[in-house]
Amino acid sequence: MRAAAAACRGELLARWAKTQAEDRQLLSQPAQNTLTKNGQASSGQTTAARRVHYMSMEFLMGRALTNALSALKLDEPLKAHLAGTDLSLSQVLESEADAALGNGGLGRLAACFLDSFATLGLPSFGYGVRYEYGMFAQGIENGRQVEHPDHWMRLGNPWEIARPELRYRVGFGGRVEADAAPVGPAGAANRRWQPTETIIAQAFDFIVPGHGTQRVSTLRQWSATADGSIDFGMFCRGDHLAAGKARLAADLLNWVLYPDDSTDAGKELRLKQEYMLVSASLQDVIARHLGEGNPLSSLGQKNAVHLNDTHPAITPVELMRLLLDVHGLNWSDAWSITQDAVSYTNHTLMPEALETWPVRMFGALLPRHLEIAYQINQHFLDEVRKRFPGDEGLVTRVSLINEGSYGGERRLRMAHLSIVASHKVNGVSALHSDLMVQTIFADFAKIFPGRFTNVTNGVTPRRWLVQANPTLSSFIDSQIGAAWRSDLDRLADLRAVAKKPGT
Repeated sequence: MRAAAAACRGELLARWAKTQAEDRQLLSQPAQNTLTKNGQASSGQTTAARRVHYMSMEFLMGRALTNALSALKLDEPLKAHLAGTDLSLSQVLESEADAALGNGGLGRLAACFLDSFATLGLPSFGYGVRYEYGMFAQGIENGRQVEHPDHWMRLGNPWEIARPELRYRVGFGGRVEADAAPVGPAGAANRRWQPTETIIAQAFDFIVPGHGTQRVSTLRQWSATADGSIDFGMFCRGDHLAAGKARLAADLLNWVLYPDDSTDAGKELRLKQEYMLVSASLQDVIARHLGEGNPLSSLGQKNAVHLNDTHPAITPVELMRLLLDVHGLNWSDAWSITQDAVSYTNHTLMPEALETWPVRMFGALLPRHLEIAYQINQHFLDEVRKRFPGDEGLVTRVSLINEGSYGGERRLRMAHLSIVASHKVNGVSALHSDLMVQTIFADFAKIFPGRFTNVTNGVTPRRWLVQANPTLSSFIDSQIGAAWRSDLDRLADLRAVAKKPGT
């Protein structure tokens, strides 16, 4: 398996580097030819290019070797090569550990998008967390399920590229202070967050090949490390465990997807994971945008930041913090950029399943972000009262803060934040999108009638038909050609084939 993966990796790395260079050139100019599906510039069609950044706490990737061999058209040559050995292709493929980076439909949707981004030639990044143990590895003892850590990277991961030069500081806790002097040319930022705990988010790039193209997508995953080394003095005094406390606290963020949140410690760990993903990713987006020679004012025009459910819903608040406090923009400009950039996919119609955070916990961990969330809420509710005077019931229902439905505890509603800060909101199917505006988000659909839409990606036919059933795929190719592999609507051509006599 490792030999086959190494052969694929060499070719894919060359394609990946070329993809990155093409995208840098495309995004460093105000308008440029769009890319065709094979990664080449089209003629006569120009647009202001935009890069997609898909934020998700999980990516259910599946085995990567199967996908790489299919994309490079090396599956049949490898199968022929193995014919003279005691190994079959299926044995080689099944020896690969499944990347424990996702769990269910939300993660599989994210993985399918990465495949589509590459195949369609869209400049893009996926952003996630590099989990060491995923959810769990299943064991059966005495007829009952027992969960164990899933050591999926124990033999390494041939599909990732360590990026030690891409490191961002992420803070937690602390207090907010007023700046003695304004920051930036606008002179508007007068609040400064002083966190008491910081970690470093280190980037690892997972390469995802396109099919029928030279393009390769990037899933950039963050791994937390301590901001500094061990406490050497404490270590020399013999308190060895305490000397490494900061390293352990950072490493905890990498261990498990969706840690049990039935305790405050579990909730806090989840919130830290979500914030690390968001903060490191947005710092990366801004650094890349500026590094390509673009002004900060065009950030929202050149970058789409999509939230896959509410796990990365801190995104608009963190983006506002970076624009206000770090880059010195005023509120109006920062909010305009944020709304231009952010969009949101909702995954559930059950109110009890929508993510919320206790205000006390959120404020303790991210005090500046709570301030900004309050300001966003105030601006939003002022507008609601202006447009719907006297309807305080509506104001209460759409507020970003639930004032006490959870046993008297005030909570920050992350779905509400996502809707208010996004320029578009969609569901995961046409039916879901319809029900979303009729039920759970009916009030928001009344306030923002043009904000809700239905854009669904579906599953990638490359994995779920080409790789799952190569015999059927070859038969379809023989009847209607192979264009359906990148345009599933072409399967409708089979209707004409079915009407032919003898078929």
